[in-house]
Amino acid sequence: MNKDLWDRCVNFHGHECPGLAIGFRACEIAKNKLNLSFSTDEEVVCVSENDACGVDAVQVITGCTAGKGNLLHKDTGKMAFLFFNRETGKTVRLILNQLPATMNREERQKYILEAPEDAVFTIGRPKFTVPEYARKFNTIVCEQCKEGAAEHKIRVHDGKKLCLDCAPDYEMHW
Repeated sequence: MNKDLWDRCVNFHGHECPGLAIGFRACEIAKNKLNLSFSTDEEVVCVSENDACGVDAVQVITGCTAGKGNLLHKDTGKMAFLFFNRETGKTVRLILNQLPATMNREERQKYILEAPEDAVFTIGRPKFTVPEYARKFNTIVCEQCKEGAAEHKIRVHDGKKLCLDCAPDYEMHW
């Protein structure tokens, strides 16, 4: 384990925890399997299936960020991370295996960081191809609140262009 890199992740996240260890270990495995380096643009893409602590390690280690458009959130609620190397076409999906329930917090973190990778994660391939590059959208001014929003987040309701805050929800109630 790269102790300096772990310390940088802890510093960014604010504390040590098993959740941070999950993202750290997933990144370390992905780096080795896909020959990844720090992404200065969109060379590497990570799709996280959760919004938990491990995502902070992904940002520090891979350079994937929401702002660059190469850190995407697919909310399945699973502790899974998908990595794509655009330059080589290689991909990997890492999903956390069930950990022994008898472990305390410190034991859990140590296990995640030190156990064999296939004991910690099920390692497979994503079920979809690399997401497209980040797109730029025009700004549309909401006709109700007069605030600008990206055009793909605008809804048309009664002929008016409305932002998501102003547009009524459309849900089926059975």
